[in-house]
Amino acid sequence: VINALATSLELGIGVTVLALIIGLPAAKALGQRKFRYMRLVEFVIFAPTFVPGITYALGINVNFIRWGLAGTLWGVGLVHLVPVLPYVVLIMAGVFSNYDPAHEEQARTLGAGWRQTFWYVTLPAIFPGLVVAALLGFLVSWNQYLLTFLVGGGSVITLSVLLFSTLAGGNNSVIAALSLLYI
Repeated sequence: VINALATSLELGIGVTVLALIIGLPAAKALGQRKFRYMRLVEFVIFAPTFVPGITYALGINVNFIRWGLAGTLWGVGLVHLVPVLPYVVLIMAGVFSNYDPAHEEQARTLGAGWRQTFWYVTLPAIFPGLVVAALLGFLVSWNQYLLTFLVGGGSVITLSVLLFSTLAGGNNSVIAALSLLYI
């Protein structure tokens, strides 16, 4: 149980950080810019939220077997990005649509580099949305049973995989204890 909890936390935190790194530029582009085929780009980004997980998990699993990522923590982390990224991008696009980029321009005019501008101007302004996106991204990753089971192949045991496998055993006290820990 301790190993499954540690694996779940490691996966959830790692996937969330990676989703924020990948999703911030996409969210900034969607939130602040209007461009041709914007709706098509939004559709492609948000498609995993309304396509059943098994649909893309089986295709990804075939490729991960070829590449040696099936049954590894990296493979499971990468497949968790598929359902997590749309939520992170959606939340952060809303944050960036209400963000005024003129503050960044003023900071650059006053001599700040891009790192200073991001750290002292952009990050404080988007921080509340970043926290919400991170929490939701973590919860989506934490809750992935099917993707973890298919790509992990029984080698990567998270709390959700352990809980669902314990349900078949019928020991109610163990199920209740794992459920409380999961919640």
